[in-house]
Amino acid sequence: MLLSVAVRLTNAAALAFAPSPAPSGGGGGKLDDPAPKAPKGLEGIASDWIAWAKWGALVAGVIGLIVSGIMMAIGRRNRSHLAGEGAAGIPWVVAGLSLAAMAVPIANQIMSATG
Repeated sequence: MLLSVAVRLTNAAALAFAPSPAPSGGGGGKLDDPAPKAPKGLEGIASDWIAWAKWGALVAGVIGLIVSGIMMAIGRRNRSHLAGEGAAGIPWVVAGLSLAAMAVPIANQIMSATG
């Protein structure tokens, strides 16, 4: 009985991990991995959108640093919690600015590493 169960499990595992046959109808080959390519006429539009997003991140980062500074200045006396929150916000703002600045190179690196 135990041997019968072991044989059934072995057969089930062999069927589960066996390579599947190629589909009929001309398929079965490997797909090409082409490089990213913008549709005609959208190259400039995509660059504009990326530039606008980076500009928005720059404005948000400057405002974030100013707000953090204001919180630290107000919280200096008798509001140490506010000063601490302002100081704790600075690394988050810098991290956000860094990610926005490196977004395109990181995406390009990941896309080129997959090929």
